[in-house]
Amino acid sequence: MVSLLSLYVVLSYIAFQGFYTTESAFNIFRYPLNKVERKYGSLPENERLRLKKDTKEMFYFGYDSYMKYAYPKDELNPIYCRGRGPDHDNPSNININDILGDYSLTLIDALDTLAILGDAGEFRKAVQLVIENVSFDKNSTVQVFEANIRLLGALLSAHLLIQDESRPFGQLEPDWYDGELLEMAADLASRFLPAFHTSKTGLPHPRVNLREGVPKGSRTDTCTAGAGSLLVEFGVLSRLIGDPTYELSARRANRVLWKLRHNKTGLLGNVVDVNTGQWVGELSGVGAGLDSFYEYLLKAYILFGHPEDYSMFNETYAVIKQYMRRGRPNCNSGSGDHPLYVNVDMKSGGTQTTWIDSLQAAFAGVQVLAGDMEEAICTHALYYTIWKKYGVLPERFNWQRLSPDVSFYPLRPEFVESTYLLYQATKNPFYLHVGRDILTSLNQLTRAQCGYATVHSVLDMTLEDRMESFFLSETCKYLYLLFDIDNPVNQNSDRYMFTTEGHILPLAPWLRQHHWDKSHFSLSDPILHTNVSQASCAAINEERIHGLPLKSQYLEQISVSMGVEL
Repeated sequence: MVSLLSLYVVLSYIAFQGFYTTESAFNIFRYPLNKVERKYGSLPENERLRLKKDTKEMFYFGYDSYMKYAYPKDELNPIYCRGRGPDHDNPSNININDILGDYSLTLIDALDTLAILGDAGEFRKAVQLVIENVSFDKNSTVQVFEANIRLLGALLSAHLLIQDESRPFGQLEPDWYDGELLEMAADLASRFLPAFHTSKTGLPHPRVNLREGVPKGSRTDTCTAGAGSLLVEFGVLSRLIGDPTYELSARRANRVLWKLRHNKTGLLGNVVDVNTGQWVGELSGVGAGLDSFYEYLLKAYILFGHPEDYSMFNETYAVIKQYMRRGRPNCNSGSGDHPLYVNVDMKSGGTQTTWIDSLQAAFAGVQVLAGDMEEAICTHALYYTIWKKYGVLPERFNWQRLSPDVSFYPLRPEFVESTYLLYQATKNPFYLHVGRDILTSLNQLTRAQCGYATVHSVLDMTLEDRMESFFLSETCKYLYLLFDIDNPVNQNSDRYMFTTEGHILPLAPWLRQHHWDKSHFSLSDPILHTNVSQASCAAINEERIHGLPLKSQYLEQISVSMGVEL
């Protein structure tokens, strides 16, 4: 008969090999595992290291191809190996022109990814290229929101990484560096200010010409996320240069939006006119058009410590769960349909559409930051089964017909981001398996001649010739960090926060020390003084860390409904 000591030695060896912890290895005998639990319950250490290596190779295939075939243009066309810039022949092509502006977008957006990958040499080289060759004095009309998160956030992140005297990512500072990235950030942000100055409400116009300001006769409708997701980057810039103008402009926009909530439901719409303050779109949800507004209320509080931001987030999160959540009351207990956050009418809270979009996959990450782990687990699991069904996420998925309403997939990072954050919060190997599925799909379905391409349709997996900058700045970054458990970001997770474009910013005391004169806050709305401890979130039971995050019967429930084999 095998002694208990011998059994402990065997199970400890199993744990040492990376299959289970000793505790979870004992649980194999205490709680027999079913097929799904056995599949997702462990990931060998050598497999994790392989996935880390393969993810790094994926990044460099895209990055090196951009530098070889596309730089100094904004984006890479990965099928025909060419560069892409603004569509000067068709100014109304906002799908391109909102984002591309002749400023080497992909290179700037990828700066901190190079640092996180430990490539200090290439980082320094890229910084020099940006400083010596990029100018924002361009006759380009771009979307303020996109330029803010992709460009301004990237420049601030890279500058702060260089300034970090602890050098967790190596020697990032070029010998000659003298704050040039911060100067570029301030120059760029100053070109955004006309969007606020010419507004009748304090909400920024959606687009500016980088040289001329707000174009005459331009559209005045903007999405809520576009107007209300500037505070993180603007706030950091204000503190770095000692000028409150940027933070106060972003805060005023947030307050205006807050005042526009419906008086009965407390919900926001998704499109508003910046001159009249009237809602143009009355859809309320957690996806496109609203997503990063919620995210930045919470992240602004984490960065700056202003009670107003936290109060806004808590109240907003409460009405989201009240009006948008469908399905069984509890994620991991009880009976009923799998929980789902639907799009509703802001006036009534009634269901307005039968589709959800791929940007909603990021909401699980927001729930992780908010501490609502059970809800985050359920939100993520739904998007995982949709990913398994197609290999990628369709832009819109009809949850009633269980088929895509909009079929393309532009290499978006939101699902990867939530997967990474859930793994960081739970250390559950289930999410490593999810990451492996993502990496496999990207390599098998989207790899092109010289980069990674947008999926035109998830139904036939045809490709479009475009690799957006967020593929390198977010998708690859989050996937790499998922597998690189020893990365400085993961080892010091209490020191960093990600922007909505995946750029890392320090969680530093100096960011909480600047409280501008109260007279600056005497705008149309008073500062809110409300209880910041009102959040009520369900934490994950520690006994479940070594099992499936979503119990197998519930995971199988949604996989069967989707026609997916786990």
